[in-house]
Amino acid sequence: MARRCELTGKGVMTGNNVSHALNRTRRRFLPNLCDVTLLSEALDRSVKLRISAAALRTVEHRGGLDAFLLKAKDEELSVRALGIKKELRATIAN
Repeated sequence: MARRCELTGKGVMTGNNVSHALNRTRRRFLPNLCDVTLLSEALDRSVKLRISAAALRTVEHRGGLDAFLLKAKDEELSVRALGIKKELRATIAN
């Protein structure tokens, strides 16, 4: 399972631990990923996703999963999220 947010594409970053003597050792900054179940009102079902805590706040700020997906860029979304977005557009069009 990749350490990548399914909605924003946020992933692992690398950097250095820097001591007081300026010794540098490599380290990894991991995203704060949460397994959440979000409700899609248009699809009338729940969707399980692994997203970052920041993405969860953004979803709530934009008014739910449906509003977030319709506004999100396709390049940032995972394959599963793209499928949900496509299904969402088809449902709204009908």
